[in-house]
Amino acid sequence: MLMTEKDTTTQTNAPGLDLDMVQEMGDQRVVLVVEDDPDTLNLLKLTLRRAGMNVVGATDGKQAIRKWMDINPNIVLLDLMMPEMDGWETLSQLRAVTEAPIIILSALSQEENVVRGLNQGADDYVSKPFQSDEVIARVEAALRRSGAQEPVSKLLFPDHDLSIDLDTRQVVFKGQEIELTPRELAVLKVLAKSHPKPVAYQTIAEQVWGEDSEKIRERIKWIVYLLRQKIEKDPSNPELIMNKVRFGYQLAAE
Repeated sequence: MLMTEKDTTTQTNAPGLDLDMVQEMGDQRVVLVVEDDPDTLNLLKLTLRRAGMNVVGATDGKQAIRKWMDINPNIVLLDLMMPEMDGWETLSQLRAVTEAPIIILSALSQEENVVRGLNQGADDYVSKPFQSDEVIARVEAALRRSGAQEPVSKLLFPDHDLSIDLDTRQVVFKGQEIELTPRELAVLKVLAKSHPKPVAYQTIAEQVWGEDSEKIRERIKWIVYLLRQKIEKDPSNPELIMNKVRFGYQLAAE
């Protein structure tokens, strides 16, 4: 047992929310917990909520990247031994796009793993088993050092080996920077900023062209066709820019 429920009852803060269960985040700090063991994940969530923090969980690295883009948490608690994308790769991808604190929680307690984690950009390293009071104290300390959280400016899609930097307007696909026309980039940026929500034709038209008409909607479809040629593994079977029938498009909900 990593922690006990008894350990968590001494907290006096107003309980936080489990954001996997609700839609509204409120104004409390948000912790992304990346842990493949369901019992440990739920116990960490309970501990953090009782300490007055909102929580969101992920059970592998790819899910963690999606949750980070959707929620933009203030801090990440990261396990190392996970399926799909392990903690080392997840740490590398997250650290490349965010300065938010990342604390590793792992049973890999050997000194070389601790040193590797810190050298790769983790802010702290806690070995399992651990006590709830220690986890809360380290989270609080990391949050004090980090200051205000910056908005998400770079989106990652590991399944597609694609990154989109909304600030620099740089698009990298399979390690290569992709040259997009101004219109292609503008449409992609509208979809990226709304990710993972679908975007209506009208919204795309008004934000990119300044007006909506049937002619412009045909242009949108042509631009999406061109984008798919550049950033889809199989443009005829798109997995990144998805059609929403009679509505618009959605950027990689999953």
